[in-house]
Amino acid sequence: MKLTFLGTGTSMGVPVAGGFGPKYAGGDPRNQRYRCSAWIRTRERSLVIDTGPEFRLQTLRAGIRHIDALMLTHEHTDHITGLDDLRSYNYAQKAPIPVYTSKKTEEAIRHRFHYMFPPNKTPGSVDLDFRPFTDAVHEGDCTIIPLPVMHGKMEVMGFRINDISYITDVNHIPDKTAEKIHGSKILVMSGLRWSPPHPTHYTIPQAIEVSEKLGVQQTYLIHMSPFVDHQDVSKRLPSRVKLAFDQLEVSV
Repeated sequence: MKLTFLGTGTSMGVPVAGGFGPKYAGGDPRNQRYRCSAWIRTRERSLVIDTGPEFRLQTLRAGIRHIDALMLTHEHTDHITGLDDLRSYNYAQKAPIPVYTSKKTEEAIRHRFHYMFPPNKTPGSVDLDFRPFTDAVHEGDCTIIPLPVMHGKMEVMGFRINDISYITDVNHIPDKTAEKIHGSKILVMSGLRWSPPHPTHYTIPQAIEVSEKLGVQQTYLIHMSPFVDHQDVSKRLPSRVKLAFDQLEVSV
């Protein structure tokens, strides 16, 4: 089972448009961060989590030729605006793409991308097949378990896929969700910056504390702001916590 980080940046990406913020980009490609997305491959399935603004570019540089199912964490712009880029997969696969997400996110997508759905579906637009997702589902050799977490006052969806738990945009993990994460070999979780605290995201020290409580073998942090320099911050992390970076591939 392989996990490729397609994007690890905040909602504005890193560096930020207009060149605002710290000039950390330099010559370290690990500080160049597309919006958060991930690709999980097993022997039987190719799964994608989130489709942000750079999704087309992410698929090209990762070499994604087939998508068996899509998982969407929530309806914020940086996680869904690449949905149109799924059209080519519909054409090649000659089938709608199954989607697992919350009912609230489905309703938001149907509203914002109304042209994709009947009764006024535009010919040739993306075909999505929303599947019920309130409990564990099976996609080939993958068991997908919903992991609801809090993003400020908003509930967003994380996913446990076999031994990988993926959570983004989070500042609180309910006890029931924590129980579902226990036993994961890899946890992916947002760590916005070292400080100061943020109302809707864990800081890196908070994410470290949470990962220790969950007892996961290895945690990778994502959704990092321009104020996180990969080399400098990595030196401050415990061995069980690492900063992810775009195109990093890890195996379970």
